Amino acid sequence: AEKNGLSVFCDSAKNVIIQKKASPGYENAPAVMLQGHLDMVCQKEDGVDIDFETQGITPVIEGRFMTARGTTLGADNGIALAMILALLERHDLSHPALEAVLTTDEEIGLLGAAALDVSRLSARRLINLDSEEEDAVTVSCAGGSKFSMSRPVSFQDLSGDLLEIRLGGLQGGHSGMDIQKGRVNAILLMGRILSGLADTFPLSLVSLSGGEKQNAIPFSCRARFLVPHADPFLEQAKAFLSAVQKEIVQWEPDFACALDVVEKKACCKAILPAESSFIFDLLFSSPNGVLATSRTIPDLVETSLNLGLVRTEKEEICLHFSLRSNQAHSLLTLEKRLASFARLCGADFHVSGRYSPWEYNPVSPLRDLYARLYREETGKEIRIAALHAGVECGVISARLPGIDCISIGPDLFHVHTPKEKMDLSSAKRVYHRLQKTLEQLGKG
Repeated sequence: AEKNGLSVFCDSAKNVIIQKKASPGYENAPAVMLQGHLDMVCQKEDGVDIDFETQGITPVIEGRFMTARGTTLGADNGIALAMILALLERHDLSHPALEAVLTTDEEIGLLGAAALDVSRLSARRLINLDSEEEDAVTVSCAGGSKFSMSRPVSFQDLSGDLLEIRLGGLQGGHSGMDIQKGRVNAILLMGRILSGLADTFPLSLVSLSGGEKQNAIPFSCRARFLVPHADPFLEQAKAFLSAVQKEIVQWEPDFACALDVVEKKACCKAILPAESSFIFDLLFSSPNGVLATSRTIPDLVETSLNLGLVRTEKEEICLHFSLRSNQAHSLLTLEKRLASFARLCGADFHVSGRYSPWEYNPVSPLRDLYARLYREETGKEIRIAALHAGVECGVISARLPGIDCISIGPDLFHVHTPKEKMDLSSAKRVYHRLQKTLEQLGKG
């Protein structure tokens, strides 16, 4: 911003606001806000050595797609930043005054948008660039919250043969955009496996770790446990795991399951079999997935939840859920349902990061303009979409009542996973269509 002579401000939440004056002839046109978020979901494939705090990703271009080597790409939402910064530094475009709003901590609950200093903003038209399908303009989104529960557990000094089960290669995905696709949740699958094995053998849980992010469908999970004798257990357990893999691989082709002996005659801190079985059943029976679909918007998931993280700590086991609903009352009902589940399990719970849904506005000149430009360019009608995911338009519109919002973006695939990729040709088309939109908005 300073290099290009633009006004810039960073608020207390580290949001960056960059303002650019209108181009000649557009001085009287109302300002337009362009908005994206600065953070990404950092996930990597097993075996990839990267420190996301200090190292950048390695982008790779394969044909018309961009991806990253072994990690998430960060096109969610780096492509928004790239487009906005490109527009700000150009001097050959016609546009109204621009207010670029680049927010922090979107992926962990839209926190930057919630704390945004709106006193410096005059725009009442907002183009958010955080959507993932070029043929759609998003006009509504879900609200959400985070639900965490922790149950005390008793670790004791126990002995036996130490084994480990590792689940991996599942597709994972975005807990809002992909929740209806039937993708296998690695944590629930681990609960099913351990619960099934514990029906025949006494298992003493040593450690359990699954998932990377609360708002991502977990694609891997790892558990260590003690058994009295490994040899008789292994024969039956491997047959059980083989049957599970044969079932799962039909819709999860890269699924992999490994069972190994870590150490024979080991002594370590573990949970007694009875309490371990309770934990396995807890995971296996945890609410998860689509709970309700919309009766008014076709194909829209209305309410869902995702068990995204599980960890054994020193004296407790912790489960972390991501909750979503396009109806405020349904979100509150889901929180109450999970609270009842936690109490039945003898667990403490905490709700945080609640944000409101973005309600559909039947009157939107901005939506109509973008739809017209898409139709003129492609000869097709654009889809009017509502997302079962959080979009910052909802938070910002609550802070700036009456603002006209849309969310657009290029074709992205497998976001929040190491398979994330972006269609470069789609990104180019969206960028040029955005330029045309700004030019038309300046003409009134």
